[in-house]
This record gives sequence, C-alpha cells and structure tokens, in this order.
Amino acid sequence: KKGKVTIPTSSTVFDLDDVVLIMTTESDAKWLELLFGAKEDLDWNEEGIDWNDIDSELVSRQIIITQSKVNGKTLGSLRIRNHYGVNITRVNRAGIDLQPNRDLLLQIGDKVTVVGERASTKNVERLLGNSLARLKEPNLIAIFIGILLGLVIGSLPIKVPGVTVPVQLGIAGGPIIVGILMGAFGPRFSIVTYTTQSANLMLRQIGIVLYLAGLGIDSGGKFFETVFRAEGALWILAGFLLTVIPVLIVGTYAVKFMKMDLPHVSGMLCGSMSNPMALTYANTNIGGPHPAVAYATVYPVVMFLRVITAQLMLTIFL
Repeated sequence: KKGKVTIPTSSTVFDLDDVVLIMTTESDAKWLELLFGAKEDLDWNEEGIDWNDIDSELVSRQIIITQSKVNGKTLGSLRIRNHYGVNITRVNRAGIDLQPNRDLLLQIGDKVTVVGERASTKNVERLLGNSLARLKEPNLIAIFIGILLGLVIGSLPIKVPGVTVPVQLGIAGGPIIVGILMGAFGPRFSIVTYTTQSANLMLRQIGIVLYLAGLGIDSGGKFFETVFRAEGALWILAGFLLTVIPVLIVGTYAVKFMKMDLPHVSGMLCGSMSNPMALTYANTNIGGPHPAVAYATVYPVVMFLRVITAQLMLTIFL
C-alpha cells in the first residue's frame, strides 16, 4: 500500500492499486485473480520494499497447548486470527507437522507456530496455555480406561456366518481397536490422550518385556525337545523362509517401485510382522519418528487381520 508493506487484518480496507502477496496452490491461483484482479509480476526483493520494517513488528513463537478447554476444539472455532490478529502457520503433533485449517482438531500437547505481533502472541499464549509443568503430569486415567475397555471388547465373542465357533479379538486386538478409537474420537469428548514421553516409553518397555516373557514361557517348556527332533531343522528352515522371503519381496517393491525411504520401509515391515523388537532396533539405528509412525500405521490392521484370520483358519480346517 503506497510502497509500505503491512500485515493485513480482518479490518484492513483494500484500495485500488494495492498489491497483495498471497501464497496458495497453483490450482487456486486463478480464482484469486478473479477475486482481486490481474496477477502482477513484481520483484518483491527490490530496494523500494522495506521488509525490515515489517520484520521488526512480527515474531514467530511456538506455543504448546496445555489448556484443557482447548482440547478437542477445532482451530476455526477459536477464531484466533479475528480476535488476536495472528496466524497459525504450523501444528506439530508427536513430531509430525500438520497443515493448519479451520477443521483441524487441537489436542493437549500440540505445538503450534504463531506469527504476529509480540503482544498478540502473548495473548494467544494465555489462551492455549504453554505450561510445560502441565505436560509433565501423566494422564494415566485415559490409558487404564482404554486398557480395561480393550480387554472387555477383546473377550466378546464375534459370530461369523458359516462358522460354528465365535471368534474373539483377544487381549491384543481389543486394546488396539480401543486405542485407535480413543485416539481418533477421544478429543471430541474432551478426553486427554496426551501422555508424557517418559510415561510413554515406560509403558512401551514394560509391554515389550511382558510380551517377550510370555513368548519365552510359552515356548520354553518344549523348545529343545522340538528343535532337536528329526523334523526340527525343517521347521526352523520353513520359519526362516516364511519370515525372510516376504520381507525381502515387500521391501524391494516398496523401495524400487513405490519410492519409499528406508525409515518408512523399516517401520512398515516391522508393523507387518507385528515385531516390536525389530521396531526398537530400527529406532535405535535409524532415529527419528518415521519408523514408529509407519509401524503405528500398519500394525493395527495387521494385528486385527492376524487375530481374526488365525481363528477362522483353525475353526474351518480343524
């Protein structure tokens, strides 16, 4: 506006010959031209534009959502842009950047990037919380409620047409289904599903230890008797081939044809095998959140299908 760069607000009045800098997708550019006018090829780096003037007024801050009243609300319902004159440019959840839009549900623990005047960002901070002490309090109630509901659902018999014996999700499938539902719909009912990183890691490690201990107890009794039988070596070879060949085929296809990177492929393969020990190894050697994210995406579906399919095969063929 007359050679001066400003940040528009909801009360800004546009005049003829004003130049507006808009960042959008290529497909939406034509609609913006219909709304504002012809596109102008302007060099925004020319000396006549004083970017330092606008940069001196704006700050970029990361604010963590810790207010319970914000949990489960959509970004648009807070009307942050209208009330405080700032922009939410990014929302980070569990190490993953989400594109902010008015329908995005906010959760406790989300880290939002706010751009605006310093005083306005402080007002947004009071709205969202930004209290690290609040995040250090573990929300174990939601976890134990989820485990309890998962065990109940896992023990419910499911009747399948044509099968005489009902199947069950079991103690593994039930909590997975409840966990998915609580993660997807929990914030809508003001359920705080955020857990501190230390508590999360503790529960993971306890789960892995109990899982491995259960495997050892179940298989240890007749392990040597089975392995050193005449057909023991054949069973070991068959198990090795059944484990390695599908992993090699799927991994090669994902890298060569789907162009997936190593962290995502590693997490996907660990999830497809329902192998938390392999995921721990991948996280240790690769680092970053990508293996765990890919694992969490694949694992619930694989575990659900494995539990149901195994029981159906035993019921049908035995």
